[in-house]
Amino acid sequence: MSVVTNAALAERLKISREAARALAEQHRLPRSRANDGKTLVSVDLTEIEHKPLPTRSPAAHRVDTFTLKACIDSLQRELAKVEALAAGHRADFERERDRAEQLVTELLKATADTMVTKESTARLEGELAALRSRPWWKRLVE
Repeated sequence: MSVVTNAALAERLKISREAARALAEQHRLPRSRANDGKTLVSVDLTEIEHKPLPTRSPAAHRVDTFTLKACIDSLQRELAKVEALAAGHRADFERERDRAEQLVTELLKATADTMVTKESTARLEGELAALRSRPWWKRLVE
C-alpha cells in the first residue's frame, strides 16, 4: 500500500488528474491532505485494474456534412409544421377571448338591468303597501 498524490496516481495509470480523482472516489480509497494542500490517496496499485481508453483521433468526431444538412432540413420542416399548428391555436385562443369578452359585457348589462328592475319592484311594492295601509273609503275618493 502506497500513499501518492492524485497527480502521481494519474501518471502511473496514464490518465488525467480528474480521472484519477474520480477513480479514487469510485474505489472509496482513503484520502488525506498533505501539508502543502495536495490530496494524498492510499492505494495498492496491484488491486486497481484500470485500463485507459484508447485515444481517439479527431477524424473520428468528424460529421458527414450531407447527413448534418439533411437533419437540419428535417428539423426546419418539423419546426414549420409546429409553427403552423401554433398559429391555428393562437387564432382559436383569440376567438375564444373575444367571445368571453362579449359574454362578460352581456352579463354586466344583464346585471345592471336586474338591479334597475329590483329597484323599480321595491319602489312599486312600497307604494302598494302605502295604498293598502289607508282605509278603503279613502281609496275610493281618489
